[in-house]
Amino acid sequence: MQTLTSPVHAPSPFTNSTQTEPRRGPGFVRRALAFSTTLVGVLLPVAGLVMAIILSCVWGFSWVNVGLLIGMYAVTMLGITAGFHRLFTHRSFQTIAPIRFVLGALGSMAFQGSLVTWVGLHRKHHKYSDSEGDPHSPHDDDGAAMGLIRGFWHAHIGWAFAPMPDDIARYAGDLRRSRSARVLDALFPLWALVGLLIPSAIGFACLGWRGAISGLLWGGLARVFLAHHVTWCVNSVCHLWGSRPYASGDESRNNALVGVLALGEGWHNNHHAFPSSARHGLRWWQLDLSYWFIRTLVACRLAWAVRLPTAHELAVRGEQPAPLPV
Repeated sequence: MQTLTSPVHAPSPFTNSTQTEPRRGPGFVRRALAFSTTLVGVLLPVAGLVMAIILSCVWGFSWVNVGLLIGMYAVTMLGITAGFHRLFTHRSFQTIAPIRFVLGALGSMAFQGSLVTWVGLHRKHHKYSDSEGDPHSPHDDDGAAMGLIRGFWHAHIGWAFAPMPDDIARYAGDLRRSRSARVLDALFPLWALVGLLIPSAIGFACLGWRGAISGLLWGGLARVFLAHHVTWCVNSVCHLWGSRPYASGDESRNNALVGVLALGEGWHNNHHAFPSSARHGLRWWQLDLSYWFIRTLVACRLAWAVRLPTAHELAVRGEQPAPLPV
């Protein structure tokens, strides 16, 4: 593996567990709480988007709102893609403690769950990808049309209406041993609130009270709506539709549209073939803004140990592209 120092196929932090999956189902209270909190988490951003559109029609168009939507989307999604995913889950690069902490906070602002839960769930997904035990595979049903619809719904968001599996935390044991990661995880509600207050405060500074309200809606709730569904498409769309250039042992796909919108995460077959690679867009034309961000950190001497697959590893897994430039 071409790294700046480490191979992509180094021992994984989430494949060494020998415990069996728990069989006992959750109680009524846990199921009701999970359903209600997920329902609020899904519907509130929808309501925020609708209200944002209505108020834009009443108060008029503002480039401030456009900037808040795009800017907050970019930084919080980088918190998920470069932070929660590539740094904390797969350890595909290393960075200094302040940037590590900031990425963890920004990822928490995306309203996709706390750090330990997110990482544990994703590591479990990789361990059981598209097989029994995968938390959100779309392939648990038959191949008929209704089975496809049910599978898509389950992978996209349906899985989140059920209580979180009891064993999720053990997939993130390394983070539970880290004081900074525990702090980030425990303060998830605070980071989520800050992710709403920042665009509101910027809107107020630019446009007054109307700007504060529209900033909360566009840079807050509407941004959360967009980030939610783009991220969920990696679980649903990218396990159903797209190309499979590499042998990954599952149904992961490369989907160009999701690849662009999710800052490189949509090159999902590439990622499942080389889980520890910091780069998901392995071809020159596969836009991967998260990797560009990581490379910028490297250029500023703020990141190191960036993992990339070698030309040999690429060939063994499938197609034979040109060697990756570091």
